[in-house]
Amino acid sequence: MDSNQSCSHIGAIKELKLAKEKVCELCIKQGTDWVHLRTCQTCGVTLCCDSSPMQHMSHHCRKEKHQVIISSEPGERWMYCFVDDEIAEY
Repeated sequence: MDSNQSCSHIGAIKELKLAKEKVCELCIKQGTDWVHLRTCQTCGVTLCCDSSPMQHMSHHCRKEKHQVIISSEPGERWMYCFVDDEIAEY
């Protein structure tokens, strides 16, 4: 979204994939709680953050090799690249 970004993965994001639902489906299936939600910018899945007990989004991104997520929390406008460990506002 920002052409001056040093991370090419974040720089490649032209249109945001937003959360379709405000839940972590994996937490619901497992009967666990989540703290915050993140949305994968490769496939659009929304899962729980690293502060959540199960850390579903981190596991998803590592397994699927999906690089960039955005926060799905109201009022938060940032994205994060797992590969480059870089965060950027949008």
